[in-house]
Amino acid sequence: MLADTRTNARVGARPVGGRHPLVVLSPGFTLNRATLTTLAEELASKGYVVALVDHAYESYGTTFPGGRTLTCVACETVEKAPSDEEEKKLLGKAAAGRAADISFVIGQLTRAGGHAPVWKRWKMIDPRRIGAAGHSLGGNAAASVMAADRRVRAGVNMDGTFFAPVPKAGLGKRPFLMLGTKAQHSPDSTDTSWPRDWRRLDGWKRWLTVADAGHFTFIDLPILGGQAGITDPTAPLPGTRSGEITTAYVGAFFDQHLRGEHQQLLDGPSTTNPEVFFQNP
Repeated sequence: MLADTRTNARVGARPVGGRHPLVVLSPGFTLNRATLTTLAEELASKGYVVALVDHAYESYGTTFPGGRTLTCVACETVEKAPSDEEEKKLLGKAAAGRAADISFVIGQLTRAGGHAPVWKRWKMIDPRRIGAAGHSLGGNAAASVMAADRRVRAGVNMDGTFFAPVPKAGLGKRPFLMLGTKAQHSPDSTDTSWPRDWRRLDGWKRWLTVADAGHFTFIDLPILGGQAGITDPTAPLPGTRSGEITTAYVGAFFDQHLRGEHQQLLDGPSTTNPEVFFQNP
């Protein structure tokens, strides 16, 4: 049973002292925050404070303290869109809404606005070192929150279409990583939002694609599938490699841009990761 899946996280674990970067993670549309557990655990093990966000009415079965459970109202709205163009507009609005959610969470975890932080260990967070990353629509939200909130210093989009475009003026020269599938997010692929927004990114940037990857490669599903002996024939990259590649490159990105530690992994192709291609259209 999925509920019996064991993780490396522990309730009540004693944190390391000092001040640490904060990374906020946003899941894909219809998915919940638990699908980013592997990445969250890896970042936490490296000394990051990690906050995973469930976006209200955008996933199935989100339960709040007290037992109130929300369903995916937004899913029904998007499914009923009268045209592809209208669907894209709705998803763009959802990305902008998620950006507001991420900003709200950052404010609640810090002393923004002068209110008392909701987390008792808020002093662990260094407010000058905040990043955002997400999968699918959550990746679009990472770019959107950077456009709207200067507190977010670095962002990662994992295989998400930019339904809400990066502003033509860029992201204030802040760094951004695009990590996607080779089949769907290479420069000549069908998602034209990536070439468009690549040109708009005005700071340090990387466009990486992964061979034999699928849309869910960058979250926990292929890892769990691999443990159960299940492989998606359309995305044959093994689950173990999926997790290794995602955590290596996302972790290196934040180490370089939130900690100031140069990462050779981000300089170019690596013999240890032959599945990863560096795009520079």
